[in-house]
Amino acid sequence: MSEKMLKGVIVAMVTPFDEHEEVNLSALKEIVDYFIEQGIHGILVCGSTGEFAALSSSERKKMFDIVINHVDGRVPVVCGTSTCSTKATIELTKYAENAGADAVLVVPPFYIKPKENEVYEHYKLIAESTKLPIIIYNNPWTSKVDIPPHLIAKLAEFNNIKYVKESSGDITRIWKIRSLTNDGITVFCGSENQALESFVMGAKGWISAAANIIPKQTVELYEAACVKKDFLKARVLYEKLLPLLNMLEESGKYIHFSKAALKLIGKKAGNPRKPLLPISPEEEKILKKLLPT
Repeated sequence: MSEKMLKGVIVAMVTPFDEHEEVNLSALKEIVDYFIEQGIHGILVCGSTGEFAALSSSERKKMFDIVINHVDGRVPVVCGTSTCSTKATIELTKYAENAGADAVLVVPPFYIKPKENEVYEHYKLIAESTKLPIIIYNNPWTSKVDIPPHLIAKLAEFNNIKYVKESSGDITRIWKIRSLTNDGITVFCGSENQALESFVMGAKGWISAAANIIPKQTVELYEAACVKKDFLKARVLYEKLLPLLNMLEESGKYIHFSKAALKLIGKKAGNPRKPLLPISPEEEKILKKLLPT
């Protein structure tokens, strides 16, 4: 497998479920095709928006296979292989590599709150187990573990730790990471309502839940800011999207709203897996008002 450089908008895609909360594999393929038709630059399967924590290991492996085979090289595929165990994360990472993934996304072990040296060891062992590029996912809001810039710089010394999805909400992290690594690690925006700020500060892409809802518009924003460097046009686009982006970040219901929006355009996204519940009729009205016309 020739390595593809990751950049642009990578959709953190939902996992579609049927009425019995089983993974809807035919809908999965349909949604993948929709995102590629809309110009998305990459697909992330089994990320946070894909409800990875609610999926079994066998479900995740099946989804890796289906998505990688169905995408068939049209865009890079990133597999979310995070678990609370280094051993289990390595197993999923090796599976993704053998299945033909282009990279893996790994959030630090959640709930157990590992210390800094334990986080380092976790990523070190994963990096040594695979040739795949690894995206560090720093999301202290959900994982309750923060990976500060100095630790990211230390991890960037491994040849295959090449990217970080920065979701701390601290915009200064981007230039700190770039400075400490001498641009040796590519930063992706991971906060829906900091995309343009992140691009201005040197992020090369956006791993986005919002791309489930507004794939075409997220790509337009990236291209205006990062390809054409037309920041005035980018700001106009961004300001139109910000009410929706703010709702996704501030509500914490990025899974719920992503699935609801896909259903509104006729995609079989299903509902979130319980204990998460579908959005209310009132929330659906708000969502409809925020969708681009």
